[in-house]
Parts: sequence; C-alpha cells; structure tokens
Amino acid sequence: MNKLYIGNLSPAATADDLKQLFGERKLPLAGQVLLKSGYAFVDYPDQNWAIRAIETLSGKVELHGKVMEVDYSVPKKLRSRKIQIRNIPPHLQWEVLDGLLAQYGMVENVEQVNTDTETAVVNVTYATKEEAKVAIEKLSDHQFENYSFKLSYIPDEEVSSPPPPQRSRRGGHSSRERGSSPGGSSQPKQLEFPLRMLVPTQFVGAIIGKEGLTIKNLTKQTQSKVDIHRKENAGAAEKPITIHATPEGCSEACRMILEIMQKEADETKLAEEIPLKILAHNSLVGRLIGKEGRNLKKIEQDTGTKITISPLQDLTIYNPERTITVKGSTEACCSAEVEIMKKLREAYESDVVAINQQANLIPGLNLSALGIFSSGLSVFPSTPGAQGSATATPYHPFALPEQEVVNLFIPTQAVGAIIGKKGQHIKQLARFAGASIKIAPAEGPDASERMVIITGPPEAQFKAQGRIFGKLKEENFFNPKEEVKLEAHIKVPSFAAGRVIGKGGKTVNELQNLTSAEVIVPRDQTPDENEEVIVKIIGHFFASQTAQRKIREIVQQVKQQEQK
Repeated sequence: MNKLYIGNLSPAATADDLKQLFGERKLPLAGQVLLKSGYAFVDYPDQNWAIRAIETLSGKVELHGKVMEVDYSVPKKLRSRKIQIRNIPPHLQWEVLDGLLAQYGMVENVEQVNTDTETAVVNVTYATKEEAKVAIEKLSDHQFENYSFKLSYIPDEEVSSPPPPQRSRRGGHSSRERGSSPGGSSQPKQLEFPLRMLVPTQFVGAIIGKEGLTIKNLTKQTQSKVDIHRKENAGAAEKPITIHATPEGCSEACRMILEIMQKEADETKLAEEIPLKILAHNSLVGRLIGKEGRNLKKIEQDTGTKITISPLQDLTIYNPERTITVKGSTEACCSAEVEIMKKLREAYESDVVAINQQANLIPGLNLSALGIFSSGLSVFPSTPGAQGSATATPYHPFALPEQEVVNLFIPTQAVGAIIGKKGQHIKQLARFAGASIKIAPAEGPDASERMVIITGPPEAQFKAQGRIFGKLKEENFFNPKEEVKLEAHIKVPSFAAGRVIGKGGKTVNELQNLTSAEVIVPRDQTPDENEEVIVKIIGHFFASQTAQRKIREIVQQVKQQEQK
C-alpha cells in the first residue's frame, strides 16, 4: 500500500470533498479517507496511481481556497535511504543522472518506475540516510532544461517492516510458480524471456477487437499473456506490446498480430507492408548482430528479410531498448522473429549465468544495484508493469576489502570520453565505483592504446570496468555490430604463475573454456621488484570479470598453501 499525505487543507474540508475531488480527476481511492485537522491520509495499492495523484494534485489544485500538498506519507523516524525523483526529462541520459546523484553520496541502487507520465520517475537508494537527506535538500526543484525535479522520501521496507523469514518478497513469482517445493528443492525451469514488439498506434484497436474479443482469442489460442501498453508514451505513433509465453507461444502470438495488422492495412489502405518491430535491451543486441554482423546477415539470407537496428544515440533514460525492424512478407518476418528471439534469448540466459557466477565469486555483490550499463539501470531486460519482480539481494559491503590493481587498455581516441569535460566524467566514475582511476601517459606519439589503472576492491573493480566498457560502446568507439572486447592486465606472484597455467597448460585452457576470455601468461617474464608477473585477459565484460575472479581465487589458494 502507498499511503499519501494530503496537507494544507482548509478546516472546512471534509472526507466527502476529498473523495469527490479525487474522483473528478479519475484518481479513485482504495479505502477510506483518514481526515485530521488540516491534513488527511489516503491509500493507493499501486505506486503508479500514487505518483499520478501526486503529479496531478500537489501544488496545483485548490480546495476551499487552499492549494493542496500531496506527497508520500513517510514518518520522520522511517525516513531512510530511499527517495523518489519525479519530473525527469525523458531524454535525459543515464550518465548525466548518475553524475547528479553521485554528487550527494554513494548510490546503491536506481530503479526506473514505469508510469503513464510523459516524464521519467526513478527510485534511488543511497548508502546512508544522511546522503539521502542531502539529495532531497539539494535536488528538490532542481532545474534541468525547464524541468523541475520533484523529490520525496518513500517507505523503506527494510526499516518499516522487514520481510518475515521463509517468505518470498512481493513482486516476485510465488514459490509454486517457480516450481520449488516447501523443502527448497526446485525443478529446472526455462527462464521467461518475453517478446516485446512495437505496433503502429492506429492498429491497436484492431488488435484488441470489439469488447476485447480479438485479444482474448489470441491469448487463448497461444496460451500467452499479452500486455498492450496503450498509455505508454502518450501521443506516440507506436505502442509497445509485451508477450509472455513459451518461445513457440510468443512466435504464434507475433504471427497473429502481424496478420491482424496486415488485414487492417489492406482494408483501410493505410500501408502496403507492415514491418515487424522487435524491442531488445541494448546489452543483448551486440550478440544478436554477431562478429562483423554475421548473425544478422545469416538471418536475413535464411529468411529473405531486410533487418535494421536503431542507433545507440536513440537510447535515453526512458528508452534502454533498441528497435529491430524486419521488412519482408508476413511469413518471412515470422521466420526472422524465431531466429532473432533465439539469439536474444541465448544472450539473456548467458548473462544470467554470468551474473550468477559473479554473485558467487564476489560475496555480497549487489549486481542490480551496480548500474554499470549506461543504457539501463539493470543488467536484466526490464518488463514494463513488472515492478519489483527482480528483487536485489541485500547490500553487504566487504568487511575487509582487499585492494586490487587492474590495468585496462582502451583505444587512444577514447581517452577524452573517459576523462570528460574538465575531468568531470572520470571523477564521477571514481566516486560511483569507489575506486582510484588513473590514465597512464601514452607510451609514444603513435600508441593506439592507453592504459587505465584501476585500484580498488572487487566490487569497485566490477563497477568501474563495467562503466568503461559501457562508455566505449555508447560512444561508438567500437563498431555497433561488434561486442566491446578489451585487454586487462593483472599481476600475480611469480610463484603462483605456474598454478594459473597448470600442468601442460590445463588450468589456463579450462579457464578460457569456462569464461570465454583469452587468458595469456607470458612464459619468459622477468618478475618485477615485488616478485610479480603479468597475466593478460582479453574478452568482453562478463568474460573478463569471471576470468579475473577465477585467477584471483587460484592465487589466494596458493598463498594459503604457502602460509601453511
């Protein structure tokens, strides 16, 4: 329940007055109005309705001659680390918002709230309540391109009502849906990966049908759940549709929607051929494209379609997804959909595995709080309307974080983007990650790469490196059709190098197979003054991270044995 406080009420205001006022503005109340002298409380079961009530009424509506104030009801003793920021420009880049938030403290989590408002809304969790308080004071009514930020405290479940043991949090799947038994064992279940489509707004009515009959028939036949986000992006020429089903159910629903739109277009002569438009989270698109565009070319050749992908520049705070446009006959588009979704699903499942590995390798690592991807606040593709369904693990800072040094090599021409104007970007990045980040001087006038020296504990390494990988992708320093792969160097004690290599190269080969990264331990190295040698790791972000953690693990084991 989202309890709202209504302040600055006239003594003449009654509960019926408030009910009528809310009703007239299509803001139906979930329960009774609790009226006090000069203020009142109302409940909303849904955060979106609560946001809509605040946006519609606060400071804008008079009752008996007094302008009402509406905000979340959070008692002072429960004001914690969680705040909500509303009225954010929809085109604001994540990076700019991150920089703003980081000025007031360590941000643990940022979650976008899917609302019907044209501006963006995010919930932010700071490391301490003092930092959250400063952010509220400094950012309230902060002006950005004629938009004035609106901030509120929001209830912090950990403070107000800790979840009882043995129960899953609200918003996730129930244990029955997950296939787990009371004893805790679970059957392997295929990860749900919904199909997201964009359809022209003029065809939405035909897809729903008279009294909703067409959409009901579609969901029944395909055994799917279909969400048409009609209120998203008011006035837009296209609307998103999310289809939850098995891969076969998604494909069948896609086919039926394309056929409905084509029939409607033929009858109204609005368009000759309707393209299929699939939405995909930016973090998955590189692997759909494949090296030098091979995957995409093969799908085009096999299905007889023409496929284009929207540019990275179109990504904003309100749009972490790329649009994949498929042109061809309905039959050809349907065949392409199967292949495209297969690749995206594989990439998604691979990320889930990699993320789980990272969570196991770094105890207490709060992956969904890292915000390392510039195109979205979460590692996972988000599904509108499924707020809170991927609950973050509690944040546990390292008790004794061990300082690690990683040298990451970036293209020379990317140095300016990493440093930013007057050094702002690298300062924000260091503050965000909790790491020291320095760029070494160029080795010569024609050096094609520069070394970035990152010093910090494992979690800081993960955050800093992730942001650098994301920045290079976003700024187009790599071909849009290829995955960002960088070379990282870590140092290990010379006495442990043999264990990293393994007998006959067995360990290093296993490492490469496990992580998909290239791992090189140059054999003829002279140890440095600290008796350490370099291990080179080349790969995309998750591959590199997993390899780094595994190598550190091996070194730790060797050190423990040496001490014994």
